[in-house]
Amino acid sequence: MNVEISPHVRDTASQLGAGVAYALKVVAGQLADDPDMGQPSGLPGVLTVMVDGDLFEDCPALAIGYIREPDRVEIRYVNPAPSAEPSEHAADDHSQDHDHGESQEQLAGEVIDREIADAWQRITAWLQHSAPGSYAALRVGVSPAAVTAVERDLGIQIPVALRAWWLLAGGDDGVNGAGCLPGNQALMTPDAVVDFYRQQMDSQAHQDTLNARRPEYDRITVWKAAWIPVVSFGVADRTSGLYVDASTGYLGSWSRYNEGPGDELDTLATYLEEVADTLQAPALATRDKPGLIGGVLVWGSRLEHGQEDRWRPLAGG
Repeated sequence: MNVEISPHVRDTASQLGAGVAYALKVVAGQLADDPDMGQPSGLPGVLTVMVDGDLFEDCPALAIGYIREPDRVEIRYVNPAPSAEPSEHAADDHSQDHDHGESQEQLAGEVIDREIADAWQRITAWLQHSAPGSYAALRVGVSPAAVTAVERDLGIQIPVALRAWWLLAGGDDGVNGAGCLPGNQALMTPDAVVDFYRQQMDSQAHQDTLNARRPEYDRITVWKAAWIPVVSFGVADRTSGLYVDASTGYLGSWSRYNEGPGDELDTLATYLEEVADTLQAPALATRDKPGLIGGVLVWGSRLEHGQEDRWRPLAGG
């Protein structure tokens, strides 16, 4: 199993103590052998390994958070573990365990917030400079109250990453119906998310009625309650898109054509980081090739008839 450590994590480790970098290296080796050794952090997709600082010289107790994908592990943060004073009563111990869990969840949430903010800032800075038409089509972020209203309407908790993204951008009005994400897909507005989610859940309820009379191998899943649509084929085109699974934090794809739903093996953070990397270094593009038509970002996989002669791939792509 390949274990990756981002530069900002290495920088943090060097600031926490001389022994932290070594402890991080040891944990990385352990994760390569046992990628499931961490415990759920309370946030979808994030696992945490606790490190006893007494095992390493000049090293405090640590909380190391990582995401596990099928072919790799990425260490996303290293932070000092919250300290807890010994307690004489079991009730106090339980309270400390609860506070400790909340502290780890808060730390993981802060890391995800920063990852989303950093990736989106890279994307929007590039758009503002190189594709002002696409930049102008982005909506401003929504309020925390608006996100809470979506949670109430859907009856599920919005993942931290999606909440962070919506606070930065409330949707994409696109240019000629096309958004700025790979495949010319568009970030859905919270209102559009609620409407589409309800539509899909109604479709699933109908299928559930039919599934009761179907053999198990022939039953159809249109939608699951934990799936939150986030990116659509176009600004007003809902024939396909991406959802984030609130139970795992991973993206999946939906389509109204004959394809079934599929796991994208990405979190929102890794998805946006890849978009940012592709725009800043087009030679790294693996899924789609970015280019420009005038001051608008247009992705090569969905060039419309008549656009080919005007489309200019980004230098290095």
